[in-house]
Amino acid sequence: MTEKKDLVEEAIEKAKPILQKLGFGAIMGYCSGIAMHKVGKVLAVTIGVGFIGIQTIVSFGWIEVDWVKLKIDFIQKVDTTGDGLLSADDAKVYWQKLKNLLTNKIPSAGGFSMGFLYGVRYG
Repeated sequence: MTEKKDLVEEAIEKAKPILQKLGFGAIMGYCSGIAMHKVGKVLAVTIGVGFIGIQTIVSFGWIEVDWVKLKIDFIQKVDTTGDGLLSADDAKVYWQKLKNLLTNKIPSAGGFSMGFLYGVRYG
């Protein structure tokens, strides 16, 4: 057991410069990722319940919704590339904006992305 501990301690010692630089940014990224994960779930449930409610009212004939126009208007608002589609390129633009916002003036924010993605995935 002591030998394994020594190997772990040796690995930690070798990685110390990297861990020190990534540490704060990775921790902040992880915490932000967990928060985004939780907010994303609440947002998805809220949107889903709202959609179910609207579709129920539509099916009763009480209101009419032009889903095609709504889709077109939504895409025009969130399409950052101007190609009329929601694509990975749009997601990259929004990720860069979010990352710039969350890492502004943070020292050693190098590990932020890794921590954020880990937090979103496993948080």
